[in-house]
Amino acid sequence: MSIEQVSDTELVTRARQGDAAAFGELVDRHRVAVYRAALAALGSHSEAEDVAQEAFLTAYQRLTGFRGEASFKTWLLTITWHQAINRRRSLERWWRRIRSHPNGTGGPPGSSSEPSPEQVAETRQLQQAVRDEVRSLSPTLRDTLVLAQAGEYTYEEIGAMLNVPVGTIKWRISEARKVVRTRLRERGYGRAR
Repeated sequence: MSIEQVSDTELVTRARQGDAAAFGELVDRHRVAVYRAALAALGSHSEAEDVAQEAFLTAYQRLTGFRGEASFKTWLLTITWHQAINRRRSLERWWRRIRSHPNGTGGPPGSSSEPSPEQVAETRQLQQAVRDEVRSLSPTLRDTLVLAQAGEYTYEEIGAMLNVPVGTIKWRISEARKVVRTRLRERGYGRAR
C-alpha cells in the first residue's frame, strides 16, 4: 500500500516511530488548509507562510501528545490558529501604525479591464470599507467570520480551532455579518449585503 493511501491515524503512528516520510505525507496533505488558516488570521502571505512552517514544526514536536480525540487535521488547524493569533497579537501595534498611515491602506488592485474608473473607485472604496469594518469587529466575531469566509473549514473545524460549540460559531458568523452590514449602511453604503 502506498503512503498516499494510508490514513492520517496510521501516518501519525508511523511518524511517532520516527518515519520522516509519514510526517512528510501529513504535511503534504494538510499544507493548503494550514496555510489558509494562517492567512485568514493574519492577512499576510509571508506571515502565513512563517506561521504554517512553525505550526508543522510544533505539531511534529508535540506528536506524542496527539490523543486522537479529534482528527489530525483539526488538531493541526488548532495549533495553526493559536500560533497565528499569537503572531497577530505581537503585530497589533504594527497593524495600527499601518492602518493610520495614509499610504498603508492599499488593498489588492482591482480589475480595470471592463468597469469605468468611477466604478473601480467605488468598488475599491466599498472593499476598503468592508475590510475596515471586519477589522473593527471584536476578535471573537472577526476571527470566526474570517475563518468561515475562507471557505476551507467546516463549522466543526472552526469550533475546534476556537474551542467553542458549533452553535456559537453559527451565531458569531450571523452576528458578525449583521454588524458589518449595519455599519456599512451607516457609512452610506445603502445596498450593503
